[in-house]
Amino acid sequence: MTLNRRAFIGTGVAAAAALSAPHVRAQDGGKPHVIVVGGGAGGATAARYIARDSDGAIDVTLIEPTRAYYTCFFSNLYIGGFRELSSIGHSYGTLAEGGVNVVHDWAVGVDRGAKTVTLAGGAVLPYDKLILSPGIDFVEGAVPGWDVTAQNRMPHAYKAGSQSELLKAQVEAMPEGGTFAMVAPPNPYRCPPGPYERISMIAHVLKEKNPTAKILVADPKPKFSKMSLFQEGWNKHYPGMVDWVGEDFGGGNVEVDPDAMTVSIDGVVTKVDACNVIPAMKAGRIVEIAGVNEGNWAPVVPHTMQSRKDENVYVLGDASSQGDMPKSGFSANSQAKVCAMAVRGALTGTKVFPAKFSNTCWSLIDTDDGVKVGATYEATDEKIAKVDGFISQTGEDSALRKATYEESLGWYAGITSDMFGT
Repeated sequence: MTLNRRAFIGTGVAAAAALSAPHVRAQDGGKPHVIVVGGGAGGATAARYIARDSDGAIDVTLIEPTRAYYTCFFSNLYIGGFRELSSIGHSYGTLAEGGVNVVHDWAVGVDRGAKTVTLAGGAVLPYDKLILSPGIDFVEGAVPGWDVTAQNRMPHAYKAGSQSELLKAQVEAMPEGGTFAMVAPPNPYRCPPGPYERISMIAHVLKEKNPTAKILVADPKPKFSKMSLFQEGWNKHYPGMVDWVGEDFGGGNVEVDPDAMTVSIDGVVTKVDACNVIPAMKAGRIVEIAGVNEGNWAPVVPHTMQSRKDENVYVLGDASSQGDMPKSGFSANSQAKVCAMAVRGALTGTKVFPAKFSNTCWSLIDTDDGVKVGATYEATDEKIAKVDGFISQTGEDSALRKATYEESLGWYAGITSDMFGT
């Protein structure tokens, strides 16, 4: 499977194939109103597609507190020195020019009975359909000794931007021969290969700047995405540097002390010089406020991404519990196109096509050493189900690995253009 910018954007053309039909009027007699909360890969894509494909028949408001969105995907490449921070930052100006009303504020309340969203600034906005795509928050107490007040000492860097800058600076400031530690998250979590690509990128930095440094990974899981590929790459590029401690060796029995800068794994305390704590995750807070979660995530109808608790609410991306798709930017973008088509059809009476989903996750292990995993999916009544998949193989030659990395660059250009209309 090869993707470039044009090919990636082309995967959404079916969503634009709407057939003319009478519009469904909102309760106030005007155009139907759609509110989208969260301006990432799911929310920005959904807002853009609904505004574009309804040809002005639907008013779309995007609620996003930040004026610049930094993609979590490719943030590891920034940490590794392969990207500038500015290259993963994106603004919302082109979305606004395309007919989306962009409001930079926090959504702090949802009244599903009245069909309104309350903003931190005090505004109360009515909706006919509500799309929630808030990404992730962290489970309180998931890592003993750590909470968000410790994120400056032990950053999570799983919401990109200033946290990415902080983690990069801490790695680069490590003393010669120092120790970097990562506390990896339990399943399910955003971007399954993400922590291990990050280890690769930090090892890349240390190999150049601090070659006697060590990396310690405490992992509550017995295995992880692309495990054989990453471990092959670590042995090849960073021999002896990475020590992965999985579930069988106490990787899930971890405590941290941010003030003392120590990590305890199964009772063994290690002094560390930098530490990346990636806690257990849950849907962004607005999902719980709206009351459409079950436990940590929000169950959805696979054919439309509608909440199983409210037909007028849709949940996308990391926040949703949908079946077999991983929590990735590609997944969120794919789900957003299905959702946008369903919302446009429901509000304008235009034709809707069967839901189709796809995902690919690329990872960089070292310079020009890229690997990938992906699949296609279909909607069933129970879940989004995997149809078929592919994964890079161990032992691939350098030309193929370089081509895989270059493919990821084309995908990044394509998906960010698809999200923000740039």
